[in-house]
Amino acid sequence: MTSRGTACPDPVPQGSARRTPSLRFGMLTMQYPPWPELAAQWRVYEAMGFDSIWVCDHLIGQQEEPLLEPWTLLAALAQVTERVRLGTVVTCNTFRHPALLAKEAATVDHVSGGRLELGLGAGWWEAEHHTYGIPFPPPGERVARFREAVEIVNRLLRSDGTAVDYEGGYHRLRAAPFRRAPVQRPRPPLMLAAQGPRMLDVAAAYADTWVGSFGLSPDEIAARNRRLDARCAALGRDPGAVRRAFVWAPWVQPVDPWASEEAFVDFVDRYREAGVTDFIFDEPRPDQRSTLERVVRTVLPGLRGRACR
Repeated sequence: MTSRGTACPDPVPQGSARRTPSLRFGMLTMQYPPWPELAAQWRVYEAMGFDSIWVCDHLIGQQEEPLLEPWTLLAALAQVTERVRLGTVVTCNTFRHPALLAKEAATVDHVSGGRLELGLGAGWWEAEHHTYGIPFPPPGERVARFREAVEIVNRLLRSDGTAVDYEGGYHRLRAAPFRRAPVQRPRPPLMLAAQGPRMLDVAAAYADTWVGSFGLSPDEIAARNRRLDARCAALGRDPGAVRRAFVWAPWVQPVDPWASEEAFVDFVDRYREAGVTDFIFDEPRPDQRSTLERVVRTVLPGLRGRACR
């Protein structure tokens, strides 16, 4: 199976995405609660009506919290939910061979009945790699490895069992079959984290959703959106085919959308104007639970109908 050269691989059918898509809202749960508590959290968030729920891909937390491994966890969480989309924000490319990741993704897609969103990034936390003896290449190599991984994952998940050959600088496949194919066709959506020009090139070619890094301001997100639009156009791809996600986390961003209903609406509107279509929020503090419930009950229904820029 060969690539299509420099042409965009068109991961979504032409015309299937709109330039002004309605907004979607997800929750990010750190996987350090005991399994029964985490499973209960996911059931609650699904019942609240969130569109997606996510876990992170780390071996240990920032404060050394005891984390469960995300991909095996996703398979279990798929069994305690029925509707919600699920995935990792985002999978660290340095942790797994891309063929293994593709197999894990197809498996979770089957277990979940076709609800997987496949998040992937180049990897960033150097200290975590050193702690576990995992190589942490310099930035240029991480970007090159990321591109190869995305190409391999994309080809394998689309292959319909056809043997795949791949010759890269870091990865090689030799007549590699891929069975079973995932439930979602042509493959589960790819959500790619990308910031710099070379990473945005990969996102422009392959992403169904582009995700901005933690902590970026609306102006910074808007600037990256413009660059991504230009790269899509250069590849002959409709920029509207790529959804734009933003992840809020309290440890990198002082603005707290869970402070009040008004703060939540203001946060969403500012990033919506910058082009964001998909919002993924870290969980509120326990003392903000009432705000979460009011947002779900009175705010989200109105926001869902708003389109991005």
